[in-house]
Amino acid sequence: MLIASQMEPTYARRVYPCFDEPAMKATFNIRIIHDPSYVALSNMPAIDVSEVKDENGSLWTVTTFNTSLKMSTYLTAFVICDFDYVTRTERGNEIRIWARKEAVKNGYVDYALNITGPIFSFLEDILNVSYPLPKTDLVALPDFGAGGMENWGLMIFQEASLMNLPSDEFTSRKAMIALIVSHELGHQACEWFGNLVTMNWWNDLWLNEGLASYFEYLGATFVEPKLSLDKIFYAHVVQPVLREDSEIARSLSESEDKIKGSFSLMSLFDNITYSKGASITWMLSGFLTEKLFIRALTSYLKKFSFSNANQDDLWTHIQMVVDAQDEVQLPAPVKQIMDSWTCQNGFPVLTLNLTTGTIRQEQFFNKKNRKSADSYNNTWIVPISWMRNGSSQPLTWLDKSSKMFPEMQVSESDYDWILLNVNLSGYYRVNYDQLNLKRLAHLLENDPKAIPTVSRFQLIDDVFALTEFGYVPIETALELTKYLAREDELFIWNVVLLNLIPDNLESTLKNHEVYPLLKKYLLKRMLPIYHYYAGFIRQNVDALEDDYFAQVYLEKLLATACWLGLQDCLDLSSELYAKWRDNPEYKIPFLIRRTVCCYGVAVGSDEEWNFAWEMYNHTDSAEEDEDILLYAMSCAKESWLLYRYLQYGLSDTLFSSNCTSVIISHVVTKDIGHRIAWEFVTENWPLLSQGYGHELLHDVLKAMGRFVKTDVQIQELQVFYNATLEEDEREAITMLLESAKLENIERRKLLIKIASWLEKNVDD
Repeated sequence: MLIASQMEPTYARRVYPCFDEPAMKATFNIRIIHDPSYVALSNMPAIDVSEVKDENGSLWTVTTFNTSLKMSTYLTAFVICDFDYVTRTERGNEIRIWARKEAVKNGYVDYALNITGPIFSFLEDILNVSYPLPKTDLVALPDFGAGGMENWGLMIFQEASLMNLPSDEFTSRKAMIALIVSHELGHQACEWFGNLVTMNWWNDLWLNEGLASYFEYLGATFVEPKLSLDKIFYAHVVQPVLREDSEIARSLSESEDKIKGSFSLMSLFDNITYSKGASITWMLSGFLTEKLFIRALTSYLKKFSFSNANQDDLWTHIQMVVDAQDEVQLPAPVKQIMDSWTCQNGFPVLTLNLTTGTIRQEQFFNKKNRKSADSYNNTWIVPISWMRNGSSQPLTWLDKSSKMFPEMQVSESDYDWILLNVNLSGYYRVNYDQLNLKRLAHLLENDPKAIPTVSRFQLIDDVFALTEFGYVPIETALELTKYLAREDELFIWNVVLLNLIPDNLESTLKNHEVYPLLKKYLLKRMLPIYHYYAGFIRQNVDALEDDYFAQVYLEKLLATACWLGLQDCLDLSSELYAKWRDNPEYKIPFLIRRTVCCYGVAVGSDEEWNFAWEMYNHTDSAEEDEDILLYAMSCAKESWLLYRYLQYGLSDTLFSSNCTSVIISHVVTKDIGHRIAWEFVTENWPLLSQGYGHELLHDVLKAMGRFVKTDVQIQELQVFYNATLEEDEREAITMLLESAKLENIERRKLLIKIASWLEKNVDD
């Protein structure tokens, strides 16, 4: 048994009577009466532990904690548990990490303990402040809704965010722990992010979270220098939020009235707040220089500690620092620049015309489904870092809707090229004219390393996003993939594959005439990087333990190679799978286990399938392995095996009930599986509906929807749904199917274009 609290944003009022507002700060005296075999923790150190008897004569322990510093209600916290801890003192601050006894005994939290102190000191040093509490507890809970919570002096995490098997040398797990720990420490140590200085109200939450997310990356790279910060920040923070931000109708800092009037506070804890907040902080730190940025933060902290502030207070402090020096010149006041990014929704796309040297900006939106009523006339004050022919140029600014830059007019020479927003220092996309794209494509084929890694990633990501939103034709994006045989960064291959072969479309593409063309075109380009990594997998997979991107992205590369039918990849999967069959103690390397098991089953017979089934039913298999096996068994290529698998799923003695829907969802996404699963669901609906009801139907339908091309197919699905659903639900389903059909028709048009481009270019 265990009790733990989570007060943010507005749950303190459910625990004790209070004015539960971030701006109303107070000191807290906490006392907890609990079972003597448990320990009680709170924000402050315990100053007294005594005993008391209740009316039945049972003994209870009373733990009294020291009076807290002045703080917001949402940061108060307590945990009552029977955990153990490991401890270390750093600069007089006692750091304890608490977890289940066996986890502590097995050393699962040692890594977190090793990095917590150094990250603390690193943050204190760069911000030039000292941590005001005498102790810090970090607690790992078996179950917790968030990754971590920055309660002052008592931080709470889910186990996965804090635990690392000592035998697990792989950087990716450590990287995740380092990131989450430094995010929460970023709140703790010192910054005005949250604890010392709190936002006036929740509408400025991004100040808290955006800055903590920015420092999270600095702290993590400080303790794990092998991580390449800019690549990871771009891949995990900027790129995903750019994808999301064009669809969302809210700005980073909304007005208080709008929030109070319209939506729940919880919805503010989203990617816009965290990732856009961090991206904009990154951009700010970039054009100010880190030195000035940190200087401004430090003065801000000193002024507002133990009180509240809003974003304008921060802009004022940055302005003071900028005015006091003359190296960095800004085109407008800091507040005006930053308001354009925080108070407007969305972000700009910059279009560059090389012949005239003109750049214009507009809000990035989906031109394919634009409603004429929507007005997109926002403009931003945009910092432009750029290079010409490989040499970096001084930072310049676009502060109106369009502007001419004579220094960007290029000559006739094919070797005169320009790159904007180098290393993604700014939060926007770039649309080049055909002339420059031709030159960049040419450059990539001859000397890909002339363009910095992050910029290559960005070039490809931008051009596919521009295609999707109707700014440029798909052929333009494909031209930039010709060079890929010379691309040795998994980080870049991953973004190409996600754009060309999205996970949810594999089965659709497999049934389309584009497949053999993709196969020929891509395999030719994938072979060098595939063989490079396959060599490690066969000979010495441990050598990859410091290659962060191999751990995160190698699986997608391998899965694609096997999906495209690369014989060596299928052989490699069979080899490793057979090795496991011969010796169940053997561990298939975790980074590729899912793919190896899937193709081990796919190219095997029922014997391989039966082995997976047997291993799945082994009681001691780890949960993540069970998930992998459930997936792998749906990879079978024989219809009868898939049908039998679905039958097994129904007989509930073997499965916990939620597995059945997982099995159906896996099978329905496979190219031969979707008809089988559909028939199975319709035949067994009376049984299934008792256990799962409409959620399962919805999932199956979503997957089936990808195959709907004609009205006849819609009618077939419709007949079934009309028989099984209530009237109000039928309408939603009809809409879902209609939009699926339109999407599929659009996709077919796109695939036809891709196929005809590939036909012309497949032999280059």
